[in-house]
Amino acid sequence: MTTNTLLDTLRTLVGPANVLADGDLTAWEQDWRRRVRGKALAVVRPASTQEVAAVIKACAAAGTAIVPQGGNTGLAVGSTPDDSGTQIVLSLTRLNAVRNIDTDNLTMTVEAGCILQNLQDVAQNAGLLFPLSLAAEGSCTIGGNLGTNAGGTQVVRYGNARDLCLGLEVVTAQGEVWNGLKGLRKDNTGYDLRDLFVGSEGTLGIITAATLKLYPEPAARLTAWAAVPSMEHAVALLGLAHKHLGAGLTGFEVMGQFALSLVGKHMPQLRVPFLGDENAPWCVLLENSDSESEEHARGRFEALLETAFEASCVTDAVVAENLTQAQQLWHIRENIPLAQAEEGLNIKHDISVQISRIPAFVAHTDAVLRREIPGVRLVNFGHLGDGNLHYNVQAPEQGDPKAFLRDHEEHVHQLVYDAVAEFGGSFSAEHGIGELKADKLEKYQSPVALSMMRAVKQALDPQGIMNPGRVLKH
Repeated sequence: MTTNTLLDTLRTLVGPANVLADGDLTAWEQDWRRRVRGKALAVVRPASTQEVAAVIKACAAAGTAIVPQGGNTGLAVGSTPDDSGTQIVLSLTRLNAVRNIDTDNLTMTVEAGCILQNLQDVAQNAGLLFPLSLAAEGSCTIGGNLGTNAGGTQVVRYGNARDLCLGLEVVTAQGEVWNGLKGLRKDNTGYDLRDLFVGSEGTLGIITAATLKLYPEPAARLTAWAAVPSMEHAVALLGLAHKHLGAGLTGFEVMGQFALSLVGKHMPQLRVPFLGDENAPWCVLLENSDSESEEHARGRFEALLETAFEASCVTDAVVAENLTQAQQLWHIRENIPLAQAEEGLNIKHDISVQISRIPAFVAHTDAVLRREIPGVRLVNFGHLGDGNLHYNVQAPEQGDPKAFLRDHEEHVHQLVYDAVAEFGGSFSAEHGIGELKADKLEKYQSPVALSMMRAVKQALDPQGIMNPGRVLKH
């Protein structure tokens, strides 16, 4: 099948207006961090599962590679085409229907192109909670969240996207539709295909819909900001929070003083608690969700903080008095990546280590980086509650950021990822592998695991047309 014949076929399947082959396609061809710009044969925008299946059948017949894309907010270059001009970008944003809400079963069934924040709002309007929450929630889509097994700020209580998914609808690499949207919490009928596709980044098939877990809306949410004297004390505070709050602990974020100083520098309108306090090299943001009342929540929070002060885990703390103050505190945390971008180009890492080993990991890796690259600045923050740190590296203050990336990026990655491996962690906690880290998977994943992954890929996508070069390089 010639290129023109394929494009004509696709126009027939989804309508000429939904096959974009000319004009400015930057929104689909450039990754979110603007590090990579590809060239698509066309951007195809189906409006239903049946249209997705028909598109994939046509591409499979032509031997044309498909790059699935949701909100294009990924951080690992997993949803942009290469520069060959031969790949189809399959945009799923038109599949945006909420098919069903079952309040008795505490589930909702939604299509892959639904924006995450919209799903949160739909659940809230039904008096329920969909707890997946991350910085890009205003533009990322649930299909992409599931494709990368996204994490976010409430993993400590509710788990990753995988844990919030009860079933999937998937179009295979052959254009067949698997309907696994039963919404069952118990179903031991063979291999768990849902878990196979969640986190596969579109390399095995296309997620077109999902049945997701919902939860009762908490009666109260309280937020506190605590200053801690060391990472060891932050981990001790986490243990106390688990003991005092139990399942009520829904958020536990750690932020280094330098990360917070960038927010203070570039976003002075945000009032950062304990900024510059020498007794607070680290700050922790905690969230307590209570099923009883605000009074009950505040009492448990105060008991936690009293115990933490007595144990010297906390040197100072503030508890938000209302929702506005709580949102302001979360806004500070969420703006660290933006403030870091304002400071200049940087080297990002999304790593996880056992919580008990994080203090030693940070001390070891900080020392290695400072020894190897004098003047380097460390922007360390993230989801301590689930062991996930965004351990980022900024150029020396008077250095040239572009030259720093050019000269040191690969060396910095090696130093950090070698340390992660030494401490038994993962070099990709919640952002996925994509193209950016495919070579790292080859290096740090076990040969046995890689062999099994390749066998799965070969079995489900023998033509190799599903998001080629992502996750697995070969």
